[in-house]
Amino acid sequence: MEMENEVVSRNFIEQEIDKDLEEGVYDHVVTRFPPEPNGYLHIGHAKSIILNYGLSQQYHGEFHMRFDDTNPTKEKVEFVDSIKKDIAWLGADWKDHLYFASDYFDQMYEAAVKLIKKGKAYCSDLSPEQMREYRGTLTEPGKEDPNKGRSVEENLQIFEDMKNGKYQDGEMVLRANIDMASPNINMRDPIIYRVAHMHHHRTGDKWCIYPMYDFAHPIEDAIEGITHSICTLEFEDHRPLYDWVVRELEYPQPPRQIEFAKLYLTGVVTGKRYIKKLVEDGIVDGWDDPRLVSISALRRRGFTPESIRKFVELCGVSKANSSVDYAMLEYCIREDLKVTRPRAMAVLHPLKLVIDNYPEDQTEELDVQNNLENEALGSRKVPFSKELWIEREDFMEEPPRKYFRLFPGNEVRLMNAYFVTCTGFEKDEDGNITEVHCTYDPETRGGNAPDGRKVKGTIHWVSAKDALKVTARLYENIALEDEEGNIYNKEDGSLNVNPNSLETIEDCYVEPSLKDAKAFDSFQFVRNGFFTVDYKDSKEGEPVFNRIVSLKSSYKLPKNN
Repeated sequence: MEMENEVVSRNFIEQEIDKDLEEGVYDHVVTRFPPEPNGYLHIGHAKSIILNYGLSQQYHGEFHMRFDDTNPTKEKVEFVDSIKKDIAWLGADWKDHLYFASDYFDQMYEAAVKLIKKGKAYCSDLSPEQMREYRGTLTEPGKEDPNKGRSVEENLQIFEDMKNGKYQDGEMVLRANIDMASPNINMRDPIIYRVAHMHHHRTGDKWCIYPMYDFAHPIEDAIEGITHSICTLEFEDHRPLYDWVVRELEYPQPPRQIEFAKLYLTGVVTGKRYIKKLVEDGIVDGWDDPRLVSISALRRRGFTPESIRKFVELCGVSKANSSVDYAMLEYCIREDLKVTRPRAMAVLHPLKLVIDNYPEDQTEELDVQNNLENEALGSRKVPFSKELWIEREDFMEEPPRKYFRLFPGNEVRLMNAYFVTCTGFEKDEDGNITEVHCTYDPETRGGNAPDGRKVKGTIHWVSAKDALKVTARLYENIALEDEEGNIYNKEDGSLNVNPNSLETIEDCYVEPSLKDAKAFDSFQFVRNGFFTVDYKDSKEGEPVFNRIVSLKSSYKLPKNN
């Protein structure tokens, strides 16, 4: 029987690119990712990076990395460096195609002069208030700028004077001459150049006029030979202006803008203004604080590039805005880590367990598999001794029904070790339990009884004399949510910060196999979640572990994925 050809589902962007190639509009594909270097990238940007890079690879084309640095008031070299690091970490390789909008300032200036000579741009001294008044509304057309009647020669002279520093900030602008009655407000003679006496991080003080984004962006795309300018949906209304710029400047093979829906994630903070204030107020310890969803924060938290790429793939590409549950991102990292990372025993809230009948000075090594779902990760030796650390919640003096862990008279399994029976406990003068006592059955080594008896409870442990003392950090969302899962603000507009977003536990104990763990190494701490070594606060011999995600969630992947 002949196999049918597999039907490959194409998203609407791929369908448009296929059509352009079939019709000979372009003979190859060139995409780009063009961030403004005014902050750190977040999870929403990851979708754009992965989409643009993925399309370039799928069509055997080129991928360009370009910084849209046309606004020197907010840009920093720090942001440039962080963005490059984030994009490389996600796996997008720009090879030799690293560009800056500021590389093209001379060509943008010449492009503006060309528009003036064509009668398609003019200089205006309207104040910002007058500009808004003349612009009109969604239901009323705008009014013609009184400056529109200036001659080409006069506009050329004023524009040159603007470049030469003869005007103060806000005193004069260059406007495109399009249509003040256009139903699209973006086409009502938009400003394309402004005066701004600002030092630029790359061009220094060479320029005191800077192009506006809507003018600069299509020029950058055209100069670089971008074929498909893939951007988010809020630029859909700007597309007519994009097309007008490349058409009036007569580029031979103009790029084409295609919009897709942004990635909105529920319950997280992505706004640069909010994050900047959290950083400045010391609520978080930087743009890479693990409670944030900047790409650098996700990396520090312990997320992997593979998990983020999987997340973007599951979100898909569409024209309709929608929100995605943060739990889906957690699902993706669990799916990645559960078969790729070794397990280890760690006790976050320690309680001493003493095995009274175990030899005083004896230490034995137990052979323990690193990952039950992936035999390729091998095994390790774990020391076992008379005194152990167990989780405080694994013992109760008076347990409720269906509590199967340690309590007086109950027998449990110490994971990978022996059966033990609780014989008693000690308290301090305040009534706090300080130590639990038990006896062990030497015949149950490895966690099974020769006589076939079963126990219902299994608990993990760490040998007290061999344990490594560490710090662990547990995270919740940085902002509080309302009953519908939406972030809400205080009356002054600031974020309603979750006071429990960070729990730092100083005295945790982990098995000694983790003593050589390096920054970004990650592990599954049995029953406690997935953890990674913090690159920022860990010191040699004193690791700090960030919890990436808990082990389980109620989230279920939608059936259509």
